[in-house]
Amino acid sequence: MKIAVIHGVNLNFTGIRETDLYGSQKLEEINRIIQKHAEELGFDIIIYQSNIEGEIVNFIQQCYFNKIDFVVINPGAYTHYSYAIRDAIASISVPVVEVHISNIYKREEFRHTSVIAPVCTGHICGLGIYGYLMAIDALYYGCKQ
Repeated sequence: MKIAVIHGVNLNFTGIRETDLYGSQKLEEINRIIQKHAEELGFDIIIYQSNIEGEIVNFIQQCYFNKIDFVVINPGAYTHYSYAIRDAIASISVPVVEVHISNIYKREEFRHTSVIAPVCTGHICGLGIYGYLMAIDALYYGCKQ
């Protein structure tokens, strides 16, 4: 089974920016933890990060062509307004879980809305980097045939 993890805008600055919200672990370390967990479950994993909306859309579409079984996505701020990413997710017909390191519902009002969540299988926020691991577990145990 193949899984893709997509980190969106500004997540390359995890461990650098707003460590009170996002923690002190840099993205490379987070990716190592995610990769190890996914491989322990037997997933082949691809991890991708981009600050550019169109590149994220292109990657999501490539997930379809590459026959990716599951997607975990943290769109970052694109969560709140990217209908392009939302439509790309809706078009690939595979289970997708949206993850956020911080609790978007305890932050500024504009962050309380996710245009992505309605087309996702699930939504996890506020549990730090463990949200990624929970999403992988949910996809593995909940969607495995």
